[in-house]
Amino acid sequence: MEGNPAEFEAVGNRLGFRVETEDREGISLAWRGPRFPAFLCLGIALALLFLSLPIVEAIRQRGLAGPAGSLWYFPMMNLILLGISAFLISLRRSVLLDHKEGRITLRKSSIFRKTTLDLGYDEVTALRLGVDQVYSGFAVAGSSAAQSHPVPSLRLVLDNGETVLLDRGGTKRLQDLGSRLGAALRKPLRVELPP
Repeated sequence: MEGNPAEFEAVGNRLGFRVETEDREGISLAWRGPRFPAFLCLGIALALLFLSLPIVEAIRQRGLAGPAGSLWYFPMMNLILLGISAFLISLRRSVLLDHKEGRITLRKSSIFRKTTLDLGYDEVTALRLGVDQVYSGFAVAGSSAAQSHPVPSLRLVLDNGETVLLDRGGTKRLQDLGSRLGAALRKPLRVELPP
């Protein structure tokens, strides 16, 4: 094993990998990041661009002492939203099962860094469809938002006792994905869901 399985834990409760290719040579799964929030931030940033450009031009001509000087935060907010949307669009995860090499490669990338985990088929003992406790968000003024709730997850169980998160989401979709991956790896799918 090359890499750290803990690097592949996810904060969110759904990932939603898609099967890109599946043939005799292997299976390739891909997740392209949180598209809705990314494009929402991008849309807001582009809408604010119509306000920000005249403000920037007015500040450039008259300085911060001019009438538009107090609106300096609009262009800053616009840049921050563009940065957030670029980061969210750049988030990617992939899982590659290479039957020829007998390797599983997990990749996680963003603008800032790339992380890889390489495993041999012989290092995986089973696939586990179980439940993870996922936090729902930040607590605000005594709300119950920071409590955890159960979310179905699909994990690789390694021979050293560690597990590697593959995906989270709906039970039926994960069971189908787990069956396909289990058949490809020739490993059992252990279902540990509460009744």
